[in-house]
Amino acid sequence: MGNYSIKDLEKLSGIKAHTIRIWEKRYQLIKPERTCTNIRLYSDYDLKRILNISILNRRGLKISHIANLSEDELRDKIVLLAQNTLLRDDQVENLVVSMIDLDEPRFEKILSASILKIGFEETFYKLVYPLLEKIGILWQSGTINPAHEHFLTNLIRQKLIVAIDGIIQPSLPSKNVFVLFLPEGELHEIGLLYYYYLVKKRGHKVLYLGSSVPLRDVADIIRTISPDILVSFFVSNLENKKYADFIKIFGAFPIQKIFLSGMQARNSNEKLPENITIVNSPPEFTKMLETLN
Repeated sequence: MGNYSIKDLEKLSGIKAHTIRIWEKRYQLIKPERTCTNIRLYSDYDLKRILNISILNRRGLKISHIANLSEDELRDKIVLLAQNTLLRDDQVENLVVSMIDLDEPRFEKILSASILKIGFEETFYKLVYPLLEKIGILWQSGTINPAHEHFLTNLIRQKLIVAIDGIIQPSLPSKNVFVLFLPEGELHEIGLLYYYYLVKKRGHKVLYLGSSVPLRDVADIIRTISPDILVSFFVSNLENKKYADFIKIFGAFPIQKIFLSGMQARNSNEKLPENITIVNSPPEFTKMLETLN
């Protein structure tokens, strides 16, 4: 059972906190519980309701009209929209609801429809990445139920593995050898798996080491196969000194190109060695792949 603040609802729905409070007071759309210090606390039901309301409101329905809908009428309108639209914000919010409900068929239906319409790469960047960023903020703060996060990431992981396995490697030898890994203690591999897909699809040879790999093992791999490029992610919020230590060790690897991605890598002001480049997004990574000889 979720336990959300009004700021959590704002982050997930895009509706400002003061607007949510107005809707509560004027239309009684949701009725949060309150702590002994009068702080609002919202349930999974409240979050789902706000997400559904935000979808309908964004599609032009007035809030006064939405407030008069029964639960069945509200659900029917959302289902109809889900069948006839691929607007990104609508679909991301529908995916959040499917996560809260642990509704695998709904999740599969939304994702599969998008893949058929705009392809796997576009779906991952336009739907899955925004979804993971929203969920990641709540996961880091301890707000979201870990079971929900595991349910979601495992479904996405399955999709990525199937897509990776389905890539037919070109018969010509690859010009670049990549090693992809997450440093020790880092377990969030969805982003790295997607980069694995992007690299392999473009014909490069990839050695995928997975999550939480000790750097001494990475050093052994480098000595054994002399890869051209390393790719890694920093998603968890490490202490600045620990992150700086990682960067120093990475920079000492005898590798000409090291690509780092993830929220901490993007937000850090740490001075980087010449062989390390921060990658801010999948499209940016894709462009970097296209420039490689």
